[in-house]
Amino acid sequence: MSVLFSRFDYSSFSTPVSGKKAINQIMSKGKERVTEESDEQDNEKDGESYVPDNQNSLELGLDSASSSSEKPQDADYSTYIPSLSYELEGLILARFPRSEYWKISFVNKRFASLVKSGELFKIRRNIGFIEPSVLMLASGENCWWGFDQGFSSRRRLPVLPSDICFASGDKESLCAGTHLLVSGRELEGLMIWRYELAMNKWYKGPSMIYPRCLFASATCGNSAYVAGGIAVVGGGMSGTQIIHNTVEKYHLETRSWTPLPRMNRPRKLCSGCYMDDRFYVIGGRNTNEELTCGEFFDEGKNEWTLIPEMLKDNPVLSCHSPPLIAVVNNELYSIEASSNQLKVYLKGSNSWKRLGMVPVRADYNRGWGVAFKSFGDKLFVIGASTVSSSRSSVAIYTCNPDPRSEGLPNWELLDNGRIQLSHFIMNCCVMVA
Repeated sequence: MSVLFSRFDYSSFSTPVSGKKAINQIMSKGKERVTEESDEQDNEKDGESYVPDNQNSLELGLDSASSSSEKPQDADYSTYIPSLSYELEGLILARFPRSEYWKISFVNKRFASLVKSGELFKIRRNIGFIEPSVLMLASGENCWWGFDQGFSSRRRLPVLPSDICFASGDKESLCAGTHLLVSGRELEGLMIWRYELAMNKWYKGPSMIYPRCLFASATCGNSAYVAGGIAVVGGGMSGTQIIHNTVEKYHLETRSWTPLPRMNRPRKLCSGCYMDDRFYVIGGRNTNEELTCGEFFDEGKNEWTLIPEMLKDNPVLSCHSPPLIAVVNNELYSIEASSNQLKVYLKGSNSWKRLGMVPVRADYNRGWGVAFKSFGDKLFVIGASTVSSSRSSVAIYTCNPDPRSEGLPNWELLDNGRIQLSHFIMNCCVMVA
């Protein structure tokens, strides 16, 4: 007799399904196989020859001889359904909504281990079954919030167990796979706290090779890049500020940083993005002036290339936030903080095209407090609404941008007032897992 799930048709899971639906499909397939095997056994009783499947016999831990001659007398082969293979078990569980994983952990020790080890997230990435979520910290909050793709549900992350200096100070954040890294200053100096989604827990470290603040960052799969920023040499109030041109990369698997070649320009208050398989760093300031140039790092060539005058029409002034940028479908978009204009970068001419106004007040605090990110094939922006009288709570809008369009982008309001958080967003990241 063959193992029921050894040759299961994975194509029935070609599109995302809920965990319950996945199990129903499995059991339906199982019943069909049981019926087929019962028919085969009936044929054998009627005198028709029946040759056992050696491969399936091996999967049961039996050779073909023993499987044909030694059968337990009390076995009911018409209803016997063996256990799922570990591989198939993982494929099923990986398709459960991520919000249900805490329930999976209570089923048995193996399921809990699959969740906490991060193995399910590896399977999800391999089969392309991933869910983006938004992690953000709003002004006045003592904990981070996580939102699903449609902002229809949210959950509170555990309180970050830092000291009071870190909790009340400015912070910067980035994601690498299922890790959220938050950088800030504790009493003992610059520090990174790491939230691991699989464990739903905060951990301290690892520190960067060159600790810094006001840096550029970007995410690519299970890795993240940081570049530029400020370091304080000497410590205390008398310390000397140094503007970095150093670059490093974070690796999720090893929870470590490795150095990369230095940028052409030292810069702080700059922004980063990942586009066309390259890490871009844009704008910022050096010791004496605003920088209108950008540059990108090609990891294949292991070198940086300068892009002169990339922000010639929109230099970032010292009082403004770093450039508000996001990438969708390998197209770079920005919000001009002084005018609330959405723009797209034209790579061929090294220029920017205006697409229209955004529905939040990026000019409200010179770009500070606004979250502007990519979310799959959409842009989303979070801040104080320009069209609502409710200015005290956050407004969330998304749109599908078209760089070729001559009309205004169609912004969809996802939330305005239902989520009672401040419109001033301290930190925001998109985690894809």
